[in-house]
Amino acid sequence: MTDPSTYTPPKVWSWNKESGGKFASINRPIAGPTHDKELPVGRHPLQLYSLATPNGVKVTVMLEELLALGHSGAEYDAWLIRIDGNQFGSGFVAVNPNSKIPALMDRSGPAPIRVFESGAILMHLAEKFGALLPSGGQARAECLSWLFWQMGSAPFLGGGFGHFYAYAPTKIEYAIDRFAMEVKRQLDVLDRRLADNPYLAGDVYTIADIAVWPWYGGLAKALLYDAGEFLAVQDYKNVRRWADAIAERPAVQRGRMVNRTWGELSSQLHERHDASDFETRTQDKLEDGTTTGG
Repeated sequence: MTDPSTYTPPKVWSWNKESGGKFASINRPIAGPTHDKELPVGRHPLQLYSLATPNGVKVTVMLEELLALGHSGAEYDAWLIRIDGNQFGSGFVAVNPNSKIPALMDRSGPAPIRVFESGAILMHLAEKFGALLPSGGQARAECLSWLFWQMGSAPFLGGGFGHFYAYAPTKIEYAIDRFAMEVKRQLDVLDRRLADNPYLAGDVYTIADIAVWPWYGGLAKALLYDAGEFLAVQDYKNVRRWADAIAERPAVQRGRMVNRTWGELSSQLHERHDASDFETRTQDKLEDGTTTGG
């Protein structure tokens, strides 16, 4: 690796496959598929292709919340897309040309509708079912403002702080300091908003909370990048109170399990095709042979 203190950018950048650190094998400077692979299609109207990263968790939580509200049309199949090159299969690229999870195919109408980008999926589902998005006024404006705040801010947390603090092949003080400062500022923004409001849009739980919680709630509870002590997350008491309240919701607990491939086996539901899968097809049951599902 080049010493960061001596690196001078060339006039024209060229791709060095060896410079990407942990994710070098799956990063590339071009789009499009690398191989032909069709996506599976299940029996439900909504087909989700995802992984339980914070962006993926947003959508599975949303779907579980909709089902908990009685919207039976929100039944879904959740297919696991491992970020090991599968995101470059032709079928997945056709659903999301950006080759990122999550991606949704809505097959409930006369023609399938693809939706990609987690914020767009949340809005699509909220409008489709008339739920978790205020219909107007200040509450709707707040909800959408915080939703778009998250979409614009999270790259500083994930691709910025998370990458340089946890994944980069060398620890670069300037980069870590720069992104740590911004992440702490973002936590302070949230903490001030939540000082006088139970939820981001005010008194009601909305897609704004669903979008922000997997990222900043996880960070505040020291679940991301093992960075809780480094960022002194205990100082953000309002964010932590809000994060705890959302974590107690049964739909959130179910949504966190879907497409999860790490942690306790009992918390991993690699694919979800029926509500009963949470009881019968978690990874601990599959591996010890006690599953009753087909």
